[in-house]
Amino acid sequence: MKILHSYKVYRPDIDGGIPFVIAALSRLVDNDVTNGILVARRVGKARRYVIDDVPVEALSSLGTIFSTPIAPAFPLVLLRRSSAVDIVVHHAPFPLADMVSSFLPDDVALIVYWHADIVGHSWLKTLMTPVIKRTLRRANRIVVSDRTIVDNSPLLSPFADKCVVVPYGVDVDFWNTPSAMERNTALRLRDQYPRMVLTIGRLVPYKGLDVLLRAMQELDAQLIIIGEGPLEMDLKRTASDTGLTARVTFAGRLARSDMKTYLHAARVLAFPSVTSAEAFGIVQLEAMAAGLPIVNTALTTAVPHIARHEKESLTVPHHDSHALAAAIRRILDEPTLAGRLGEAGHLRARTEYSNDRFLSRMKVVYDEVTQSCQRNRSNTVG
Repeated sequence: MKILHSYKVYRPDIDGGIPFVIAALSRLVDNDVTNGILVARRVGKARRYVIDDVPVEALSSLGTIFSTPIAPAFPLVLLRRSSAVDIVVHHAPFPLADMVSSFLPDDVALIVYWHADIVGHSWLKTLMTPVIKRTLRRANRIVVSDRTIVDNSPLLSPFADKCVVVPYGVDVDFWNTPSAMERNTALRLRDQYPRMVLTIGRLVPYKGLDVLLRAMQELDAQLIIIGEGPLEMDLKRTASDTGLTARVTFAGRLARSDMKTYLHAARVLAFPSVTSAEAFGIVQLEAMAAGLPIVNTALTTAVPHIARHEKESLTVPHHDSHALAAAIRRILDEPTLAGRLGEAGHLRARTEYSNDRFLSRMKVVYDEVTQSCQRNRSNTVG
């Protein structure tokens, strides 16, 4: 079984949720499964490389527009590459792949991994809707991380019978078990910042970091922001203008080991996202695996269903800095509550969101679509 994953960009050009999922899926390798990845560069010349023992072809790009790489060669290369594989996994949203996904060879299975709708570019969504619907009609299966994605998407609703829910997973043992060096560093950080609030994610509008900075004005705490993105200078300016510079650290993009260290040093993970562009929130799973309590927001997505109010998290209305500050303060001031939420989060991550469970569910989807294609070929020949 040869599988080709198609998406906009990939590591090392960018980290984040969807590249993380692709990386996890690429670890599903046995006698029956091999993986390849086709992406574009954020900007720059094409290159081929191997990461985590998986070959990656990153096509040249002139830059990005509306979060999409300007990579003219992508549709034709996807068509050419698809003829040599059994399954194409189209990680959506990615309009360049939608342009040709419906034209893949009949004997190639198409899985649309629908991570989120196009959010924030209404004219682009309107323009691409007919093309996306054509892709969804061609798809053998549509994978979503949570049922709310189907329920809230006008595009997916007509294809609900094709949709299958496969929640993301994380390496629970990795995030839960710091090395001796990581543990010592975490202890030093906790001594330095005994009331550390941590947030992790790209510095983009839907993450709600402006709301978190307003909340910090009401808190006696230190905020560590891990991530990079186009809003970095604006957020630093806001921190300066509100007198928070000494209590807010912009740590930038960090390696997984360093992120784990901060997860074990922090007292709470703040996850203040404000729009449905935050469809799931994998960083919640990483924090839960590490036993860290969470404050998240009541979005109409999977976010508050993963870390649930008063079980693994405290959930507050989005855009509400006062409620966000009150929930964070409650966890900082009530160690018993923090411990209860953290322990419940770790148990939920281990039982519901482990990588092994995630990959075994996806393997079932792979087997189903390949068997379906084989039956179709047999019927055609007959």
